[in-house]
Amino acid sequence: MPQLDQYTYVFVIGTFFAMLDAFNNGANDVANAWATSVSSRSITYRQAMVFGTIFEMLGAITVGARTADTIKNQIIPNDAFQGNAGVQMMAFTCALAAASSWVMWCTRHSAHVSSTYSLVSAVAGVGVATVGASKVQWGWNDGKGLGAIFAGLGMAPAISACFGAAIFMLIKLTVHMRKNPVPWAVYTSPFFFLIAGTICTLSIVYKGSPNLGLGKKPAWYVAAVTMGTGGGVALLAAIFFVPFVHAKVIKKDHSVKWYMIPMGPLLFKRAAVLPADQAAVPNYAVVQDDDETEPTPASGTSVASDEAHIKPSNEVEKKLAEIDADTEAAKPILSQKEIEASGQEKLHAKLRKGKGPMGWAMRTLHENPMGAGQIYELHNIKILFKRLPAMVVCGALYGAHYDIHAAQSGIAGTPEGERMARVYAHAKKYPNEVEHTYSFIQVLTACTASFAHGANDIGNSVGPWAVIYSAWSTGSAAASKAPVPVWQLAVLSATISLGLLTYGYNIMKVMGNKITYHSPSRGSSMEMGAAITVLVFSQYSLPVSTSMCITGATVGVGLCNGTIKAVNFQRVGLLVLSWIATIPIAGTLGGVLMGLFLNAPHFPSL
Repeated sequence: MPQLDQYTYVFVIGTFFAMLDAFNNGANDVANAWATSVSSRSITYRQAMVFGTIFEMLGAITVGARTADTIKNQIIPNDAFQGNAGVQMMAFTCALAAASSWVMWCTRHSAHVSSTYSLVSAVAGVGVATVGASKVQWGWNDGKGLGAIFAGLGMAPAISACFGAAIFMLIKLTVHMRKNPVPWAVYTSPFFFLIAGTICTLSIVYKGSPNLGLGKKPAWYVAAVTMGTGGGVALLAAIFFVPFVHAKVIKKDHSVKWYMIPMGPLLFKRAAVLPADQAAVPNYAVVQDDDETEPTPASGTSVASDEAHIKPSNEVEKKLAEIDADTEAAKPILSQKEIEASGQEKLHAKLRKGKGPMGWAMRTLHENPMGAGQIYELHNIKILFKRLPAMVVCGALYGAHYDIHAAQSGIAGTPEGERMARVYAHAKKYPNEVEHTYSFIQVLTACTASFAHGANDIGNSVGPWAVIYSAWSTGSAAASKAPVPVWQLAVLSATISLGLLTYGYNIMKVMGNKITYHSPSRGSSMEMGAAITVLVFSQYSLPVSTSMCITGATVGVGLCNGTIKAVNFQRVGLLVLSWIATIPIAGTLGGVLMGLFLNAPHFPSL
């Protein structure tokens, strides 16, 4: 059949909303998936951007077409459109418009929702408006109907919590509970590399890429390749990683650098060149003091210290206490909004001192504030032209400079800050040397989770877009059953990465440490548990929210602290509420849009 040129505008609009949905997916779902790694301080936000871009695209292009079929054909049966390709195009365009608009609003207000369930709900709402409720697959439908999909709303977080808790308890019993946990962490690390490597391989081979034909391989092939690759990763870790970490955290040799990893076992025999009392590893504590805010001794403090040699110490302490009390009484009482604004201004002041494009942009905006009157005043128009380039730079780079950890832990003096302090107090802190070992494992698990997300969640946006494109290009509603073109997977996976790069911080700041205390050993357990759950659901072509999986794993690992007080259940409750609210809101938006367009009054054709 010929191309539907008369509906090119529908294809263009549908393409726009498909890309907007993918952008929101990156800014919302992917940001939540990487929040665990960034919260644990295993990687920085900028590194998460790079790794996220690479592995999201790999997962989407090699595996991602499988779950797209569920969105395309299993919720609204293809024959329900009665061969009308134009109506089919309009239906999936309305679904994308409804889902992307809702997720965009939530992302703007730092409200995390599931883009997967948003789109599924919108498609269901559109189906009711288009072909009637009786045609929509509400039941299980061999694991591909709405009943099976929505069952994941409760199943996925619970299953992920069990997987995450099981893996962390294995680490806790094997390493953390030892009297000297550092050697145990070093020498058992190949085993956890084995687990992570096996999961990563399983996500490719067992799921089967439609483009590589791996899904047709026999079971023995799948088992051999999976275990072989996982075992190979573990062997490489034993040969190269263990000697490197041994020299770094057990010998405490500060001269050991990352490029010495290829030396392998030779590092065991290498004498420590720069031995020290403490190993040169990062501080993985969630709450850390800012060096710039450390109080500097004032002249009065020095005098008081000098007088302490003359006057009794109790008199000095009494006078200093009186001075502090008077100072505190003189301070104005600030509202929470004023405290938050003060913290934001502090960050902006720090950025203005920096070099590069971001420093220039922040200085430009600070030095050129909008003047009095409306924006159309001549002086404001001139200022606006000066500000526009800086606003573009800030929009692109602000997230890379945002202090995620400070935002997650809350501002001292606010209810949120006090709540997070109580949660963190119930989580045991493990030695940095031990956590440093698992930071390397978490890099692998984070990439695995990102690959799994690309494999599963790309189906959200590409499924409806593929239907719109196939119907427009062929003029046939039946063409939606054709395989998804690779170029569509590539375009939307790149758009997902763009969402993470530019706006992911707005969701990441309310996730991660906002739920429970994070560290590399905890974070790697959360990510492995979530990745296993996503792969299991994706194998059965069930769209499942990666965000729900990582949130469930986070709660499961948090409960391993031995008390429910180690989990911020207020935040968890808000998340669950937003997940549930997404279903009726997105479904209603999609149904109303489709109902209006499909039944809109119009002039008769001449």
